[in-house]
Amino acid sequence: MKNWSALILLLSLSSAAHAAPSSDWKITQPNWTEQHEALFGQFVTQIATAVEKRQCGTVADCLKSPANIYYGTDPSGLRYYADCADFPYYLRAYFAWKNGLPFSYERELAPRPLPTGEKVSDVRYSPNGNVVVKRTDLITKTVLIFKNSYPNAVEILNDTFADFVSTASYRMSGLDEGAMFTDLYPVKISRDAIRPGTVVYDPNGHAALIYKVTDEGRIYYVDAHPDNSLTTGLFTPKFSRSNPNQGAGFKNFRPLMLVDAKPDSSGAYVGGKIVGLTNYQLPLFGTEQFVGTNPDPSGDWKQGKFILNNQTVSFYDFVRLKLTIGAQHLNPIEDMKNLVADICSSLKDRVAAVDAARTSGVQLKPHPERLPLNIYGTDGEWESYATPSRDARLKVSFADLLNSAKSAVEKYRAHDPSIKYNGGNLAQDLFQAYAQGATACQFSYTTSNGKSVLMNLEAARQRLFAMSFDPYHCVESRWGARLPQELEACADDANKKQWYQQEQWLRNQTDRRYDVRMDFSLYELNGPKPGVGVAAPPDVDIVTYLKSQM
Repeated sequence: MKNWSALILLLSLSSAAHAAPSSDWKITQPNWTEQHEALFGQFVTQIATAVEKRQCGTVADCLKSPANIYYGTDPSGLRYYADCADFPYYLRAYFAWKNGLPFSYERELAPRPLPTGEKVSDVRYSPNGNVVVKRTDLITKTVLIFKNSYPNAVEILNDTFADFVSTASYRMSGLDEGAMFTDLYPVKISRDAIRPGTVVYDPNGHAALIYKVTDEGRIYYVDAHPDNSLTTGLFTPKFSRSNPNQGAGFKNFRPLMLVDAKPDSSGAYVGGKIVGLTNYQLPLFGTEQFVGTNPDPSGDWKQGKFILNNQTVSFYDFVRLKLTIGAQHLNPIEDMKNLVADICSSLKDRVAAVDAARTSGVQLKPHPERLPLNIYGTDGEWESYATPSRDARLKVSFADLLNSAKSAVEKYRAHDPSIKYNGGNLAQDLFQAYAQGATACQFSYTTSNGKSVLMNLEAARQRLFAMSFDPYHCVESRWGARLPQELEACADDANKKQWYQQEQWLRNQTDRRYDVRMDFSLYELNGPKPGVGVAAPPDVDIVTYLKSQM
């Protein structure tokens, strides 16, 4: 069925018949079907499109907006909150509740044992991934004769995911079969499998929902953050690959079935148990994203090759080309424009994140005596207002911009048939596309004394590794200010300025490491140290490179 608007109307009206303005979660449709998956994808797309158009910017605002066709049926008391890990589960559960569908989730996880016998302290960053130890099914129980106890959807959405869901919930390959099935399973690299509603997991500790795949194979996602904000972005190498046991990449929610249940007088199913389809039963299941189309005979996932049309390509090009409708070509000029637009969106989202810190007043507090145990995974003020992970993804995006340009120029000169370009000077045209996009991408931040500083994308690139992720620094340092007139409003004392200077080697790092301690005092902040920080930042100077190739 191609007309998704009609599908939404049809199914939403049918669900409205049994939807009550209460928190009762009544299962009236015991099986998830492809029709439900299509509708769930459209539900995600509507929310994400509103975020993309900047019609709403938080989980609460979006779910209370016209983008959510179910909002009018919500009872009071719903909190509408989710961070990055909770968000896919939150939307999935919310949709399941509204459509009378079964839901089950991983309640307890354990890390896979390490060959060294070393103990894993945090399942969110387990080196060898996790396994499911315990699950919870949301089913209706009979408590008295003629009286049923329905799951309370408001309590589940308000509390359950914050308590039991984290990025550890995604850190599994999904290849294990058994009673303790995984919530998600890895999918084939195809347009049928990677679609609105698909999850994409970054093993550096981030999860997002795909909401759009273009005819050119570009994948767009929506993600949440600890401050309840929502952003959108383009799938690029900022979502890294890793050990298959860690489950990085694309995965879909496993379709669920309620079995051995009986309907009550209201039509809701009571009792029974929830089972998930096995990988064998899933036509979209696939593992090529983990090991390549041509796996390495020795089992080294890093050495697996992605071969398309008899050519070896990178994983990211493979995904793009496989999802392209029509001729499988890479258009470097259009790629440049899209990558610049994605970075521009990330910079504007960073404006909101840093401004939230400024308005909170956290920068006026004394700097703590130590950094968090790990700057990328923590809680409290640091989690709410620091930006190390966001900034790392931004740096990776700028690095990818340069690497993509280099790859396109090299392939074009080698007459690679995958490159689609009909001009006379690719480097010059790439530079023009970058310059136009970087100049057009304008944004401003509010200084400590309430003034506005206008920037563009190229200015941000030039000060990229000077931008502080530390929420206790003044907003000018958060934006890497260099000129005295821009820094004059900064009220940071000598101690904070020293923290800023000595965090430089942490700012140089683009790889987010969750397996190392970073709780340094100012005296100890003299890196780089093993696994933490780098002495010099990576090259992101696309301007110098393209000019040298003209």
